[in-house]
Amino acid sequence: MNMIDLQEDIPSICAQKLKFKQVDIGLVPVALLPELEQYKIITDYCIGTNGKVDSVKLYSNVPLNEIKIVTLDYQSKSSINLTKVLNKFYWKQNFEFKDAKPGYEQSISGANAAVVIGDRTFSLNGTFKYEFDLAEEWKKMTGLPFVFAAWVTTSDVDPEFIDSFNEALKSGIKDTDKAIQASNIQHPKNFNPLDYLTNKINYTLDENKRKALDLFLKYILQL
Repeated sequence: MNMIDLQEDIPSICAQKLKFKQVDIGLVPVALLPELEQYKIITDYCIGTNGKVDSVKLYSNVPLNEIKIVTLDYQSKSSINLTKVLNKFYWKQNFEFKDAKPGYEQSISGANAAVVIGDRTFSLNGTFKYEFDLAEEWKKMTGLPFVFAAWVTTSDVDPEFIDSFNEALKSGIKDTDKAIQASNIQHPKNFNPLDYLTNKINYTLDENKRKALDLFLKYILQL
């Protein structure tokens, strides 16, 4: 795949680059999709899960009905909107939402809760009285899996490239253990990256995930 210019960014930056046509294809939070005039999901793969994902959580030291303020992670619009959808249609609480600033995880105390995503959750898990896995809560609410991000384009992409790209993604998923071994990432103690990437994350964009994605987008329009 030496025909590509690969750029690595947090999900929210990937979304902005695709929206403003700074890239041709992006792995973007699906909550971006309603903002695009036209788009196409171009692969059979996504970042999804079917139940607990362990890396998208609402942390609190009080139960849901005692939370007053929820600070929302700035890294992913899908997680922000998922929190709001769950709040309005499932938890039915009256949270005040605030945008996060770097280091906001330290403000989780009393009636102040926060949504945190990604690698930062691995060291936070087990440190607060209450943890609400947002993908698990979505599964309870809908009975469906959840799609956090998908490969999207707003341009016309060569079908031959899409086929090759799909094959590359398929190959990468099969070699997850090799990718972990080749990585220099330092993981927290008691964290098993292979278990997380093979059992918590589910990559196939199947019929149920597409159904879940359509439902999520409908809920977003009602926020």
